[in-house]
Amino acid sequence: MTPESERRKDVWDLLAFGQTGWLYFTKISQPWLREAAKQWALDDMPRRRGSSVGTAVQAHIRALNRLSESLRLQRPDRGEHLTLLGRDDIVAYLNRMAYLEQQGTVTLKTRREHCVDLRRMLTRMRAMSLTRPGRLLHGLADDFALGVDDVPAVPDEDEVGHDLPVEVMQALCAHLPWLEQGHEREIRLAVELVIDTGRRPVEICRLAFDCLERDEAGKPVLVYDNFKSHRYGRRLPIAEATAGLITAQQDRLRAKYPDTPPGRLKLLPTSYRCLDGTRPISVARLQALHRAWVESLPQLRVPTKVEVDGQPVTHLLEFDKNKIFLYAYRHTYAQRHADAGVPPDILQQLMDHDEAVTTQQYYRVGEQRRREAVERVTAMQFDRHGNRVWRTVKALLDTERLRRAVGEVAVPYGLCSEPSNVAAGGHDCPVRFRCVGCGHFSTDVSYLPDLEAYLADLLRNRERLVAVVEADAWAKAEAMPSDEEIRRVRRLINRVKDSVNELSEQERTEIEQATALVRRARNNVVHLGLPAVRQPLVDFRPDRTS
Repeated sequence: MTPESERRKDVWDLLAFGQTGWLYFTKISQPWLREAAKQWALDDMPRRRGSSVGTAVQAHIRALNRLSESLRLQRPDRGEHLTLLGRDDIVAYLNRMAYLEQQGTVTLKTRREHCVDLRRMLTRMRAMSLTRPGRLLHGLADDFALGVDDVPAVPDEDEVGHDLPVEVMQALCAHLPWLEQGHEREIRLAVELVIDTGRRPVEICRLAFDCLERDEAGKPVLVYDNFKSHRYGRRLPIAEATAGLITAQQDRLRAKYPDTPPGRLKLLPTSYRCLDGTRPISVARLQALHRAWVESLPQLRVPTKVEVDGQPVTHLLEFDKNKIFLYAYRHTYAQRHADAGVPPDILQQLMDHDEAVTTQQYYRVGEQRRREAVERVTAMQFDRHGNRVWRTVKALLDTERLRRAVGEVAVPYGLCSEPSNVAAGGHDCPVRFRCVGCGHFSTDVSYLPDLEAYLADLLRNRERLVAVVEADAWAKAEAMPSDEEIRRVRRLINRVKDSVNELSEQERTEIEQATALVRRARNNVVHLGLPAVRQPLVDFRPDRTS
């Protein structure tokens, strides 16, 4: 078997091309389109990365299968003569794809993917000079192509990411011992590492034996390969608990495979047809065993807001287990770091993405989720005296939505409605940001960490000024935080905390989650040199040390 002999067939064994799997061209009935598909596949395979090259190429070929079907059904010559084809045939193909979606034969996502793939393939075939005189597609009209506007748009999802709720993650981590029962320990360890590090499953499965290192400060670092982007030897800071899992696995492997050089060992070797520990577990096997484990778990319930008799009520509803898959842990990793206040550029580095827009797809908060969070925190709004602002809920929420739609003017620990300061974008406060003494100031529970940080900053500055001896009295008096301001800020903090403590445990949990979302989505905050307050990461494994 050689590539030259295999390329003449309609079914390719990809071993001839150094890959695994098969390619099927049998459903393309037009000879010219079938041969063009083969030429495209030969050109495309060497540029693909990863272990599923055949699967990715076959997905594109399925788009050609739909085009072949459309030509066969809607043209008198069944699409055999390429010189007769034109824009009308592309329109007929697009109409048929829309019809198949309406009939439920394909989904909107599949319809869009076929159109995108077909557009790329036809463009690539022309770039390969297949339409030149004497070549395979000579005579194919220029308008036999898909434009950008031909690709159907997919509606924006309420939740772009696929992160899992905290309650689900805690339940999954509690049932990890079940995963080890009946399977090798490597399967459980692989799932734990995906959860802890947020790496792609293929990156975890192929970890080398010596993947754990220490940085200059002695902190653990995971060394892995980003196969998707062809970046090798990537370094990711990890927790000591995660490093402990890797160290224990290394000791276990040295005892199990004493004769295998460490440079050839894999951290997660498979037990299938491997006696020396040099072959890693496959992603397909990991996915299959993970799915079986998830289905074996008891019902997972999460608190969900529903409306009963016109009133919002929180019920524990069953969580769809189909949303629990290996890649969802990567989304969860990004989401919990974003909720903790990790800056977008740092999060991009943690995710090892080339572009920031890719990272944003993992944690961006949908408008519906943001609105629910805004509704919760604005229901607990306070004036500068710490008095609860009891206004009509509907008017309050409509006002807050409008503010976030046009861009609110924020001070370090609340909102400002003073006209001149609003006009200046928050940079022209008449009272020099003594907000607790201004009637235009208001705050809510989401600013509580900022208020506490500001109080600590006032106390710290007062102590520093007392210690300063080389300063004029008037300068020290002007810079010295007043006792009244400190008292006002402390009273405001206590009022907010007391209001939160009056809530039920479930309501406090909802407020905490809403606060994290609102703080992450907040823009245009005036920092004025105050310390940044970052939310702690959600701990899914309280039984382990950090």
